[in-house]
Amino acid sequence: MTTELTAPHPAAPAVAGHRWRWIALAVILTAEVMDLLDVLVTTLAGPAIRADLGGSPSVIQWIGAGYTLAMAVGLVTGGRLGDLYGRRRMFLVGVLGFTAASAACALAGSPGTLIAARVAQGLLGALLLPQGLGLIKEMFPPEQLAAAFGAFGPVMGISAVGGPILAGWLVDADLAGTGWRAIFLINVPLGLLAALGAARFLPASRPGHATRLDLPGVALLSTAVFLLVHPLVQGRELGWPLWSFAMLAGAVVVLAVFARYEQWRQRAGRDPLVVPALFRRRAFTGGLVAGLAFFTALAGFSLVFSLYLQLGLGWSPLRAGLAGVPQALGMVAAFVLAGAGLAQRLGRRLIHLGLGVVLAGVAGMLLTLTLAGEDVTPWRMTPALLAVGFGMGLVMAPFFDIVLSGVEEAETGSASGTLTAVQQLGGALGVALLGTVFFDGLTDSVSHAVRVTLLAELGLLLVTVAGAFLLPRRAREGAGGGH
Repeated sequence: MTTELTAPHPAAPAVAGHRWRWIALAVILTAEVMDLLDVLVTTLAGPAIRADLGGSPSVIQWIGAGYTLAMAVGLVTGGRLGDLYGRRRMFLVGVLGFTAASAACALAGSPGTLIAARVAQGLLGALLLPQGLGLIKEMFPPEQLAAAFGAFGPVMGISAVGGPILAGWLVDADLAGTGWRAIFLINVPLGLLAALGAARFLPASRPGHATRLDLPGVALLSTAVFLLVHPLVQGRELGWPLWSFAMLAGAVVVLAVFARYEQWRQRAGRDPLVVPALFRRRAFTGGLVAGLAFFTALAGFSLVFSLYLQLGLGWSPLRAGLAGVPQALGMVAAFVLAGAGLAQRLGRRLIHLGLGVVLAGVAGMLLTLTLAGEDVTPWRMTPALLAVGFGMGLVMAPFFDIVLSGVEEAETGSASGTLTAVQQLGGALGVALLGTVFFDGLTDSVSHAVRVTLLAELGLLLVTVAGAFLLPRRAREGAGGGH
């Protein structure tokens, strides 16, 4: 799930705007919904997929982590490809490729094939999604930009609430014997409609400021994140062999090489993948630490909650999807409240307030599960889930704008792409790290596993609280709103 929360000032959009701009916005929103659904539904359908295809518990983790890892390393480059070859062209390539990869997921006959198709989905999603922001700025006149970006909130909110319910129903209904495969097949008509709409209604103009791609930087960063995530997922199952620790150490070495290479590239007058000067800014480094910890906690909580309900309590995918609705509703309510002016008034304090609410919600969930045992019901969990979702929404609403207010205007593009990639990397780490903690705890009992995982969740949130103190007190005046 990609959340691009900043809308930089438009360079020079046409005064009248693109003729078909509102229909084109619907096309862009369709692509965003496809991405969001593919994150939400696979978290819920993981146990059913493994039961059908077989494989170890790590299959559930790789189905999610493969997608978000590929998107994390591809996002920084995806926007530049639009600058080089045209945004509509890259949007079409992305949406058609994403649709084909979704079909490949639905037809997968083995865990390896499905994971490879998920990686392809993530790479093509990284090509597809960055084009939307640039196209909107290109199509809409300044006075309509706020309304255009404001459309993302309701659409994403409805998807967040309805996506897990739809996924649970599709898996349970087993339409024409498709089972879990239906959650990927639904992307095929959506993707084809988006492609037809893009060909007809998106503007074909090409930006005039293309930058060269930093392909060696992409390769180094991809290697580093693979070396980090792979041992976290596979190490537990194999008894933490020596190579798993060697890979983790190798990730640090490759990241150091990446940093030196980016510095050399900038001194040579070439465009780096990430502007090195960003890491000398306290606000940005604090934002990276806080963001990585927070999005790791967010993704990990969703996965473990779904696994606990289905593997631990034996609930059906539909019942598990319905049980998660309070968290989604809480997040939507928080976005609405923050968008009504709360984010501007409170600034960084809203992030800390939200983190306090999330901490209370996770602690409440831990207490609820401990006291209820196997007698837990959706209603008993509702207060804690509402608090978790509401607090997470309060954190996410102002987060990107506040972090970006601590960098120079010329660095905003690189900083925004890096933060969005960190969001995806956090999603992969959450699935890998907290998923591993949960499966490791299963050697004792399911109740023990979920309690240990929730304690790890609290630790990640405390890291986020500390990192947030490094952020500026409020967003830059006139910064774009969230969506």
